[in-house]
Amino acid sequence: MNQLNHVAVIMDGNGRWGLKKNKTRNYGHLKGIKTVETVIEASIKNKIPFLTLYTFSTENWKRPEGEINFLFDLIRKSLKKKLNKIIKQGIKINVIGSKKGLPKDIKKTVKFIQNKTIKNKTITLNLALNYGSKEEIINAFKRLLMKKIKKITINNFERHLYTSNVPDPEILIRTGGTKRLSNFLLWQLAYTEIFFVEKLWPDFNEKDFNNIIRNFYSIKRNFGKI
Repeated sequence: MNQLNHVAVIMDGNGRWGLKKNKTRNYGHLKGIKTVETVIEASIKNKIPFLTLYTFSTENWKRPEGEINFLFDLIRKSLKKKLNKIIKQGIKINVIGSKKGLPKDIKKTVKFIQNKTIKNKTITLNLALNYGSKEEIINAFKRLLMKKIKKITINNFERHLYTSNVPDPEILIRTGGTKRLSNFLLWQLAYTEIFFVEKLWPDFNEKDFNNIIRNFYSIKRNFGKI
């Protein structure tokens, strides 16, 4: 049976879902929080050690200011409101991405949550916040140059990525019907099994998640071999 340590998710379709319901894009983002909780709980049930959610990309700054402010407000309120539940469930929060440009209170909240959950061991929840894979790769090379490391190897390069202590994902799920990676974990997804789902994120449920897990276990993974 295939080993499953890490599932990564591109949570696409919140805004379109809100508009389809004759509401706002922000309404879709709000409803998407319930799906986040569902997927976290399903990951815990399936005993998956790592879950990474594409929370806010470096490209999302191009969105309308009102939507950006709503998204950050949703992040800060959700983390604070769910802190006791997060601790009780044994969830370790880890944030990957660039802190540059993030609101000061968001950086403060993230640091507080990470410190409060650092000893939790049930699952590590990576929140990709202000994350862009191309920027991550460039920054890793810059760190190597700053340390004057002349011999660059896969191992020492990976130690300078945001995900240095995280195994590469075995599964990537993208909802919303779009079939692209959108600058997400480009290095880490080299041998990941990718599942594109037509459903918009708020409609994605535990059954959908579990079906993907079952499909993954039936895949013959060769990694270049026959």
